[in-house]
Amino acid sequence: MPRDSEDPNVDEQYHLEVGPDDVADTVLLPGNPERLEKIVAFWDDHEIRAHHREYRTATGSYEETPISVTSTGIGSPSAAIAVEELARVDVETFIRVGSCGAIQPEMAVGDLVITTGAVRQEGTSDEYVREDYPAAADYEVVSALVAAAERLGYEYHTGVTMSADSFYAGQGRPGFEDFEAAGADELVDDLKAANVKNIEMEASAILTLANLYGLRAGAVCTVYANRETGEFRTEGESRAAETASLATHLLAKMDAVKREAGVDRWHAGLSLE
Repeated sequence: MPRDSEDPNVDEQYHLEVGPDDVADTVLLPGNPERLEKIVAFWDDHEIRAHHREYRTATGSYEETPISVTSTGIGSPSAAIAVEELARVDVETFIRVGSCGAIQPEMAVGDLVITTGAVRQEGTSDEYVREDYPAAADYEVVSALVAAAERLGYEYHTGVTMSADSFYAGQGRPGFEDFEAAGADELVDDLKAANVKNIEMEASAILTLANLYGLRAGAVCTVYANRETGEFRTEGESRAAETASLATHLLAKMDAVKREAGVDRWHAGLSLE
């Protein structure tokens, strides 16, 4: 089997149209290209580096820390393409920034969910690795996201996310003309009983690929809907963006402390102060 890509363009990635000089070491991954403007609004400066299909990329700085953002479109197939091509241009850390539906009653619309791991109910990651391989978030990224949410004073929850391939049937919603997928009635209740916090469509593929490639990844989503209470509002979108941006800055500080201490991984004995 040929090991080289069939893409003849060696200067930039086929789908994202970015090269190594276009992105920082850490990239935020929203789904919606229009969310990019809401993310960079928190930065010191930014420049659009590429826009092809659903993939829109900007690079700038936040508190003098280099940072990039690339939109992925909806779902794990396109998100996996983004991770693949960004990894090829030396990106080391990925943070999904999105929206989700909460399935625990205590989670309010506008709250944040910081993913610690994900149920792989999407098919993309299955094409990479056996189905019982865990989609785990990097603990350094989780720590930075929690610290950022605390500093910003935002309500947040941590825990397991479920990533689906379908917004409708795959999340227990009725399809066209009230079509109901097998098991739809029990899906949310089963996930709730398993203490899963939220449902979205990209996190598990991003986390799985990052782990396979020895890279860091995490996810922070704003709750738009609570499936338990039936409440739905597009509220608090900017909170996830600001939290992820600050987390990128904190990760850079953590990495600097690690280098000074001569250790490879962040631990409780280190301090940012």
